[in-house]
Amino acid sequence: MSIVVRDSNGTALADGDSVTLIKDLKVKGTSVTLKRGTLVKNIRLTDDPAEVECNAEKVKGLVLRTEFLKKA
Repeated sequence: MSIVVRDSNGTALADGDSVTLIKDLKVKGTSVTLKRGTLVKNIRLTDDPAEVECNAEKVKGLVLRTEFLKKA
């Protein structure tokens, strides 16, 4: 049984999709804030359906919650 990962609008996400942030997010452990509307390309799904891994502009190996994403 495969787990379906969904964004904030309920759209299914897959490995390699591009997503857009719907809220400004502060990144823990850094002084970086990812702004609303930032495009994050080539996401990777995790075992947790509420989280995806990605690389943002200045931060590598970032884990984002799907509640703050929408499919681009």
